[in-house]
This record gives sequence, structure tokens and C-alpha cells, in this order.
Amino acid sequence: MRHTSFASLARSLPRDKSDTLLLLVTCALVLAPHASHLPWWIPAFSTALLLWRGWITFHGSRMPPRWLLLPLAALAMAGVYWSYKTLLGREAGVAMLVLLLSLKLLEMHARRDLHVIVFLSFFLMLATFFYSQSIGIALFMLVVLIALLTTQLSFQYTGTVPPLRQRLRLGALIAGLAIPVMLVPFFLFPRIQGPLWGVPGDAYTGRIGLSESMAPGSIANLTQSDDIAFRVKFIDPAPPKSKLYWRSIVFGQYDGRTWTPLPPQPALNQSIQIRWRGVPLRHQVTLEPNGRRWLFALEMPNAAPLLPGNPSGFSAELQLLTQNPIDQRVRYEAASYTDFDVQPNAAAAVLQGWLGLPPGFNPETLAFARHLRQQLHDHTAIINAVLQFFRNQNFRYTLAPPLLGKDAIDDFLFSSRAGFCEHYASAFVVLMRASGIPARVVTGYQGGEINPVDGYLTVRQSDAHAWAEVWLEKRGWVRLDPTAAVAPDRIEKSLSEVLPRRLFGGLVQLDAGRSPWLSVLRVNWDAMTNRWNQSVLNYSPEKQRELLQLLGFKEPDWRILTGLMLATGSLVMAAIAAILIRNRQTSDPVAAVYATLCKNMARKGVPRALHEGPRAYCARLTAIDSPLAPQTRDAVERFLQLYEAVQYDVADGSSSPDALSQLKSLLTACR
Repeated sequence: MRHTSFASLARSLPRDKSDTLLLLVTCALVLAPHASHLPWWIPAFSTALLLWRGWITFHGSRMPPRWLLLPLAALAMAGVYWSYKTLLGREAGVAMLVLLLSLKLLEMHARRDLHVIVFLSFFLMLATFFYSQSIGIALFMLVVLIALLTTQLSFQYTGTVPPLRQRLRLGALIAGLAIPVMLVPFFLFPRIQGPLWGVPGDAYTGRIGLSESMAPGSIANLTQSDDIAFRVKFIDPAPPKSKLYWRSIVFGQYDGRTWTPLPPQPALNQSIQIRWRGVPLRHQVTLEPNGRRWLFALEMPNAAPLLPGNPSGFSAELQLLTQNPIDQRVRYEAASYTDFDVQPNAAAAVLQGWLGLPPGFNPETLAFARHLRQQLHDHTAIINAVLQFFRNQNFRYTLAPPLLGKDAIDDFLFSSRAGFCEHYASAFVVLMRASGIPARVVTGYQGGEINPVDGYLTVRQSDAHAWAEVWLEKRGWVRLDPTAAVAPDRIEKSLSEVLPRRLFGGLVQLDAGRSPWLSVLRVNWDAMTNRWNQSVLNYSPEKQRELLQLLGFKEPDWRILTGLMLATGSLVMAAIAAILIRNRQTSDPVAAVYATLCKNMARKGVPRALHEGPRAYCARLTAIDSPLAPQTRDAVERFLQLYEAVQYDVADGSSSPDALSQLKSLLTACR
């Protein structure tokens, strides 16, 4: 079958059909990004309406009657209410806009309807940024903008319509000219705190990340996600990967399957003593929005970070918490020590809460702990014995461990011996508590990947990790990672290097280490995305103030910003107007040659009237009573005939490169 491009198909159709086809393709581009966040039936319904409108266009059928469209619109609105339980708000509003645009295509009778569709498309373009502001979406929206401008231009032409490629070039030019005008308010419009595109309460729902509880498989599920949790820029030299622990949630209550935080006990509150050793490592964290109150810093920070408008502090378990959920990207600085002692002065009543175990679970584990306690009376010796047990008893580190029964720890330690970090941390803490050693589970992230392009350490959801802390006399809480006893490479390398990722249900195994080109592509894209986040999405009031102070404005306020914006905007628009005026005079070489001929004829006493086209002007110049010499008349006639063919008869091939040189030769003869 012969391949037919969209442009050639459009050329073979009548103009009204080709313009409508271009409009349908543009609307499909506008609607495409919304398919990922709408209920499945809305993209399916919109696709069906677009195909219906395309079928009508190709077959020249009549548009559906109003008595059919009105029930369809009512059904669509009922579906929105059924899906969202409301017709108000962001989600329902965007859904109704998508359906309205799709239905409006079937009710397009006049030019006014075309303008409605185009402006609805612009609104839906804007709504796309409610859900994602990534650099990929921004580039795609630029393509959609050019397509929309091209479509709008196509309906404005009268007479001969330029080829699609030329119209696309003009649409891209218009978009390009708008970029400098757009940059002025971006840099100078008074900034507000908070996300520009977010709606409080629902802007960041559904974010993947660590949970407020931990059960077998809860962290292993995160390893399939490449979503970025946060990025880190080390001001001081970065520590080795084995020291990169990013503390988050501390779990102390266990019901036999799930770990949850220990309930607060206000009566036991006491000051937390921390002894630091060494020199603090300064680093800057850029945390992605997650809807939680957790902050991350290299363990252990010496102070809570400062966040404008969102105070932060330490919990009793040394978790970094903010007053309000993190619903926008934030950046903060921290200084941390990698060598420290925590709470060596803890009271016995406080430690008692970290010894609890649920009754009636894991009898084999309890018996094993009793045996260790009888054989070894020293806590350090018991800890070493358990770690040695993990090393020597053929335990496996895997993302797909077998299912565990009611006595999950027994099944793991003495049967399956296969698990992920949460299995090892959970089993280790249960053994410690059964041996009389206070212990708790800590979750967070471990490691990260240094991007060689920009030097940022990227910590992804796949770096989620669980480890243990035990309390030892004179030392306090000590971090122990039982996963390192089984899979030491997990602490020294990224997870993808230890366990290659499986895609498409395990049919495809992805090993980034064996695909250098894929790794290079990934780190460059990550660096570009990070630069976009830092420079564009994170352009905050503080950054705007720094920019203005750099320009010499010590205390900028809204009056200075408004004046600067108006002045700069006027200069930019004047510069664009000057470029357009100059290019307009020289952009069409054929028109320039024709204008020169008209000037020459005016000097000879035969000026062209404003209403005269080339054919009428030619008839007057070559008339018997014309003041031109016969030889000049002949050259003028040939010139104007060729000019008319070049300008108005595109199909005959007269617009070849030789036509311009022929016109210039004839112009010389006309003199």
C-alpha cells in the first residue's frame, strides 16, 4: 500500500475538509495529556466523538441534530457527577472541559464555533499544568501551541492557502515571538509563596512514597518506581555510599505483621542527648512534593532546616517533621554528622516501650532468642551472633520473596530465608527485643546516585530502605543494617546494580550497567530536569528578590516590580515590532521586485492605483495611449504576466528559483 502523509492527504482534500482535519488532529493533541488522570470512560468517549467527527468530514455527511447532541451532553455531565460526586472543583471541571471540547466539534456551524473550540483548547492546555510541570510536558505543550496557532491561521486565509509546512513555520514564528514577551512577567511579576498550579488539598494526592506503616512487601513495591524523592547538592565532600542514610519514620509497635509508630508518651518526655564527633557535612536538599510532613537530611543533622512559612523540628525519635505537609517542591540546607551517639542517657521507662512484642506469635523465633540469651550474656555478642546467623545460613536478598504465614518471622528465619530489607530489619528487631535488647525499625532511603553532569546526588523511591537501631549502654541508639550482612553490595551500590530491574511482568530484564548509552541518556535527562526544577519551577520570591538586588534594587517592592515589568515589556515589544517591520519590507523578494517596478512606472508618469492588480495594471501600461516606449511595454507585459503566475498560480510550477532571476532581468529591461 502506498504511504500517504498527512500533508499530502490534506492537499488532496477540499479546503474545508483539510482545515477540519487539521483541527481534529490539534484537538487530539490537546486532549492526549489528560487521558492519564481522567476516568477511563472520558478519554474513550472523547476519542469516539473525534472519530465520529472525522467520519462526517471525510464522507461529507450532515452534522448530528441537536436532539441527539443534547442527551449525549446530559449523559456526559451525569457521568462526571457519577465519577466525582460533584460538578465543582478542579478534577470535575477539567473533565467537563474535555467533554465540552469533544462535543463542540459536532456542533461547529459558524466561524464563531471555531473560535470557541480554539479558546477551549487553550484553556485545556493550561489545565495540563495542574497535573505536571515537567520539562517533557512543557516541550509537548509548545508543540501543541504551534499546532493550535497553525490551525487558527489556516481558517483565516482567503483565496490561495500556503502549504502546511509554511503555515507551521508561521505558527512557530508567532510562538517564538511570544517567548520574550512571556519571559518579562515570568521574571518580574510579583511572585507568591506556594505552588502556582496547585490547588490546596488535592494538588499532590496519589504521590508514591514511604508509608506510615511497614509490612512485608511495602518497601519492595517502591523499588519499581524511578520517581525522584529528593536531590542533594553536597557543599562539603560527599561521604562514602555506605554512610548515605536518609532517616524518615521510626517504627516501634508490632502486631505480628505490620509495624507502626509507637504512640507518644508525654509523661516520659525527656531531653534527647546527642554527642557529635568529627566535622559536619553541609548539603542542600531539594525535596519533591509528597503530601507528607517528613523532611530528609543525611543522618544525623545538628539542627532542623529552616523552611519559610513551614516550621520544622525533631520528634522524640529524631524524625524531621514539618508543621504542614510538603505540597510543593522545597529546598533547604542542613549540616550533618555521620559519627554520633544518640540518647546514651535514656531512662529505663523510655526504653521499655522499645521491647514490646505481640503475644502468641513466632514461637520458634522466641525460642531461638532465649537460646542466644542463655549462651551469650553480652548484648554485643548477641547482636554479632544474629548477624553471623544471617551471613552463614544461606539467606537471599530478593524482591520477590515467598508469602509468609501467621508467624511471619518464623517462616522467614527458618523456612524461606528469602526477603527484602523490611524482612531483615523486622526479623532482626524482633530477635533483639526477644533477647532483651531495646530495638526499633527505621525506614528512609539509603544511597543515591551522583549525576556526573551536574554533581547532584539523586535519591529515588527505588532507594527506599529499612534498617534497625538498638540501644546499647553508654552508646545509646546505634544503627545496624542487617541487610548488609546478607547483601553488602546493596549498601555500596545502587539497587539496580544488585537486582536488575524486570519490566513487562518479568519478560524483560533491564541492567543499566550493561547499557552505557542508556546510562548516559538517563543522567543527562536527569541533569536537565534538575536544572528545570531549580531554575524555572523553583523560581521563588526569594530568587526574584536576589535577581533584583543583583540589578541594583536594594529593597524591591510591588511598585518597583510593576514599573520594571511595564518598562521592560514595552522595550521588548518595541524591539519585536521593529524586527517585524524591517522583515516585512524584505521578507518577500518577489514582492520587492514588483514594488520596484511600480516605483519605476510611477517615475515615468504611470503610477499604480491602489485598487489595481497586476493584470489591470498591465492592461493600462501596455495600452496604445501609454507613455511607455514599445520595447518597454513588451518587457513590462512579460514581467507582469510572470509575476502574476508566481504570486497567484502556485500549481503551475512558476515559483521555481529561476522565476526570481527572470523577474530581475525583465525589471532591468523595463527601465
